[in-house]
Amino acid sequence: MAINYDILKQEYKELLSTVLQTNSIDILEQKNKTLQRNDLDLKSPLDQAFRDYALELLTEDGNVQVLQNLIVLCIASCRKGMTTPTIPVVLLGDIFDAVTLNVCEELFSFVESNVSVWKEELFFISCKNNLLRMCNDLLRRLSRSSATVFCGRILLFLAKFFPFSERSGLNIVSEFNLENITEYGADTTEETPTTDSESKKNIVIDYSLYCKFWSLQDFFRNPNQCYNKVQWKVFTSHTTNILNTFQGLKLDYVSKNIDWTDKNNESTPYFSKYLTNQKLLDLQIYDVNFRRFVLLQFLILFQYLTSNVKFKTDSFELKADQKEWIQNIIEKVYSLLRETPPDGTKFAEIVKNILHREEHWNTWKNDGCPEFKKGLQANQELTAEKRRTIIERPKLGDIIRDANNDGKYYLGTPELTKLWNLCPDNLEACKGKDRDFLPSLETYFSDAIDQLESPTPIKDEDKLLKDGNFGWRALRLLARRSPHFFTYTNNPMNQLPDYLEMMVRKIATERPGRVQEHSEQMDTEMEEVLFKAGEEENTNVEMRHEDSEFQDDHNIHPPITSVTSLQLDLFSRLISPNWKKLAAKLGYNADEIKFFEDENPTPEAQAKNMLHLWFEENQDDTLDNLAYILEGLGMTEAAEAVKSEIGSNES
Repeated sequence: MAINYDILKQEYKELLSTVLQTNSIDILEQKNKTLQRNDLDLKSPLDQAFRDYALELLTEDGNVQVLQNLIVLCIASCRKGMTTPTIPVVLLGDIFDAVTLNVCEELFSFVESNVSVWKEELFFISCKNNLLRMCNDLLRRLSRSSATVFCGRILLFLAKFFPFSERSGLNIVSEFNLENITEYGADTTEETPTTDSESKKNIVIDYSLYCKFWSLQDFFRNPNQCYNKVQWKVFTSHTTNILNTFQGLKLDYVSKNIDWTDKNNESTPYFSKYLTNQKLLDLQIYDVNFRRFVLLQFLILFQYLTSNVKFKTDSFELKADQKEWIQNIIEKVYSLLRETPPDGTKFAEIVKNILHREEHWNTWKNDGCPEFKKGLQANQELTAEKRRTIIERPKLGDIIRDANNDGKYYLGTPELTKLWNLCPDNLEACKGKDRDFLPSLETYFSDAIDQLESPTPIKDEDKLLKDGNFGWRALRLLARRSPHFFTYTNNPMNQLPDYLEMMVRKIATERPGRVQEHSEQMDTEMEEVLFKAGEEENTNVEMRHEDSEFQDDHNIHPPITSVTSLQLDLFSRLISPNWKKLAAKLGYNADEIKFFEDENPTPEAQAKNMLHLWFEENQDDTLDNLAYILEGLGMTEAAEAVKSEIGSNES
């Protein structure tokens, strides 16, 4: 078996040169077809042949493009089932271990561009650990200060390759990188106060300010120090001092900085970590990016202190005065960001949006970093959940049958079903006494009566009678409960509050236990005040009619309210077939109609009794009104007879 393995590996290795030149694995496929045997493993020798041939290419010239072509052919072999799925990543690891960092950076572009390949089902499960190990080995070789961009590319690749919920890429317990220590000088021999000659304010940047500034980096590295009382006082003192310094030193962007808006400007400096020499601080403090970085550090720290982080201990709790101080400082930091050129306002809004999104990520972490599901997988799970719900839901017919057996109704939704079954008989429910919500006159107007009888004056805006909503409800109640509402008068209404005041005074005098004193005199006085303006208006109207050349006195007639016995006989005979219909229209209820039937033997007599009472009880009910009502009921013959009597009376 060992001889066969070595022979096969050598044969495969010789074929790989031809395969690389033709850029096709057809030769390997033909070779495998001729060598296929049940007792022979063909994947292992081909895997080793790829690795040995890659090392030979590295020793010859190390051409990156050739190495990439070899890996592409290896991926194709994996998809054909000729090699193990891990061999492409193993090849990449061998190459990265054998070449310089410059070549690694060039070859890593190939790894980034094929992230979709590594995420395929064939490669992901088998290669994810190898890819993670390969990237970590690269990060160990790289300097975090000089190769910052390459380190960031590797981390971004891992973020794209692994899902968000991958535990190996999550800081589950919210630990801080306490190894990131910022060292700054402690020698005071160089303490020479320096000022900016161009600044309007002389801000001294001495050793004390230098120490306060760089000591804040320790709080940014480990924010939990702020929960200590002593450390909190140090932090607030240093923060106030530094922000006041920033506020006093206004930046002149055009004269002091490079044009950052020029995208083609290749001289734009970038610093992964600033130097901490004391002599540099008076220059750094006027740098736009330097100031923005520091202000952004403050905002990130404050967001952590005020956020609800699951892994904070109970002792990590801010007091009310601390929260208030942080809120004031946040507003001050945003103000400084808006004042920092270029595009300070826009930059501040972008920072605010980014930090707002961080709150959502914090909530996601507090929830245990659940897996994100999207696309077809989420739809399939949703569909399966709906299908399971439909299967578990009972049939509608069974629900209705069970409800009928219990003497209830089922209306489709729980709320409607509950409401309907409170009283299955709707007519009985409508007759229930609990549905009579109409209050008594004394109850509704009690507050208004108290206001009228109050010894102390009440402002107009506080009077109930001046309230439009109260007045509208009062009119509806009076129409249902008061005998004084429908009264005959030729005088027009003046104002609603005055009318309501008159009605309320009448109701007050009619309450039980009240002495009926001077009621008639009071009514007369109220009516004189209420209808005074109306009478004046009527007088003016009459004067205008008298002066009009189009007025004809012959056409003016008072309403005819008196009815003779002969007219009642005539009207009763004509309406007797449908007198009940007319009675209902005139406002008589079923009990009253029954009374007319019991007291009178014939329909004609019943109709006559009804009309006689109607004309006696209603002073404003005239022959004109009766004719109008009969026409509306379709009793044409009776209506014409009434009109004929009206004409004879006028003549």
